[in-house]
Amino acid sequence: MKSGQFLIVSFLMLLHWNSVISQSINIGEKQNEKKVSAVNRDIQVDEKNRDAIVFNAQEGDGLGILEDQSFEHGKLMLSIKGENKPGRSFVGFAFNIQNDSVYEAIYFRPFNFVAKEQIRKSHMVQYIYHPEFTWKKLREERTGEFENEIVNPPNPDEWFKAIIDIDKNYVTVFVNDSKTPSLKVKRLTKTKSHKVGLWTGFNSAGKFKDLEFITIKK
Repeated sequence: MKSGQFLIVSFLMLLHWNSVISQSINIGEKQNEKKVSAVNRDIQVDEKNRDAIVFNAQEGDGLGILEDQSFEHGKLMLSIKGENKPGRSFVGFAFNIQNDSVYEAIYFRPFNFVAKEQIRKSHMVQYIYHPEFTWKKLREERTGEFENEIVNPPNPDEWFKAIIDIDKNYVTVFVNDSKTPSLKVKRLTKTKSHKVGLWTGFNSAGKFKDLEFITIKK
């Protein structure tokens, strides 16, 4: 059998034995239905875009846990809007949430999207596992392993799309339509939870919309 024929047969077998499930989430509706549980943040529906929600800025990290959403492995897509405020815009997505303070997250530093210094460019996107592996601990002890630069970064004051692929061992992050990963890291925990949510960091506001989950059911 030729290689092309083999690939076609393999793809058809994958479709036969697995079903791809796509689920789009209107985050604004979730907030109106009181299905977004706020942790250390005030969360409101965006007045200009009723499909989006807005986190206010407060000290400490903040979560918006999606109470009726279950997700462990697969791909998710999410539109995010931060701000070009150095040291005051950390926005992303939390997963494997054990409780209000124990979770994994991927987040972005939009103010570094326009950085000129290479050291700041390399801090555009970050993986963490709180509370044990903070960004500071990872940067000091495993420099450059859990954060990276984004090629062709977005405008820091505009919406951008994050695509996060989560499997048992790795997390891979893409931004907008790039085919090249902005970050790929080995996960720092074997714990399991289906709870997921939106995330903002210290003194950070943020906006979120257009959430979609894609999973393969065997």
